[in-house]
Amino acid sequence: MTEALITTATNDEHLPGIPSSSYSIGSDIEVVDSNSWLTQYTDLFYNDGEDYWEPPINPEGLAQLAHANAYHGSMLIARGNYVAGRFKSGGNIRRRHMAQFCRDYFQFGQGALLKLRNRAGGVMGYYPLPAMFMRKRKNGDFWLLEREDQKRLYKAKDVIWLPQYDPKQQVYGLPDYVGGMQSSLLNKDATLFRRRYYKNGAHMGFIFYATDPNLSAEDEEMMKSKIASSKGVGNFRSMFVNIPNGKEKGIQLIPVGDIATKDEFERIKNITAQDVLVSHRFPPGKGGIVPTNAAGFGDIEKVSREYARDEVIPVCELIMDEVNNDPEIAPYRDLHLRFDLALPGDGVATA
Repeated sequence: MTEALITTATNDEHLPGIPSSSYSIGSDIEVVDSNSWLTQYTDLFYNDGEDYWEPPINPEGLAQLAHANAYHGSMLIARGNYVAGRFKSGGNIRRRHMAQFCRDYFQFGQGALLKLRNRAGGVMGYYPLPAMFMRKRKNGDFWLLEREDQKRLYKAKDVIWLPQYDPKQQVYGLPDYVGGMQSSLLNKDATLFRRRYYKNGAHMGFIFYATDPNLSAEDEEMMKSKIASSKGVGNFRSMFVNIPNGKEKGIQLIPVGDIATKDEFERIKNITAQDVLVSHRFPPGKGGIVPTNAAGFGDIEKVSREYARDEVIPVCELIMDEVNNDPEIAPYRDLHLRFDLALPGDGVATA
């Protein structure tokens, strides 16, 4: 919200020239539009001018959402690292490129690997394509959006496309955390509001209550000036007051402005953090959440083992199944991707 000072025009003879304030709601643009928050679509729109299907959710918004708060982006990185960390070998692909592919899969709901070919046309390895800029055509081919409205064409046979399942459409993937997008944005909004709250110093933090008759008019004006100057950057400064022969409790500070706001801020932050964790199905102990009860979050080793069993290994198997069973890849074992599928503590890999 923005405050603007309004004064009467000098040539207005009917209104006194008394300044007043007006307030307007800020026009900050959300990183994801309101329709996309709840994925209100029945089918996808085909952009005939650009010759591709429009994604159900703006990928640029999903990219910005990763920086909305401390939890969401961190969990995207962690989920990608857990899967990429189990990659062993195959496909002449480097680990950091596998990490890029895994990050795209979780953040945008889809990942793309380009088949690198030799001069004879045979596949010799893989390279990740940025999922944020991939667009699919009606014939199954892909456009890679580039700068200055340029596009690069990739044939469907040259791209291994792994989307997360969306029951509403099967062109693009849909990230599994969409149910927590509102909470992620609310967490960001609460933090930004709190920062502005302290930075502008416009809140009423206390009542300065003085009843001592020994307080001179000069001292009173000085204290008023000091209190007024504490607003804005550099607020919360200390002030020394000395009144000779003054009365006990002649000057009191009565806090009024921060208690309810602080409680509401903490409640919003805690609730939205839990929502983000749930949307990622991420254990709180692995997400850096500080337990608020004596029981804590249990044995982290057991939690890690179950998380690997239920969330990490299944994605590793999905990637292996999609790549290794490609008709061009299946006959060549050296192009097969291999991940460590052993649970923590087993010590024996199953792939």
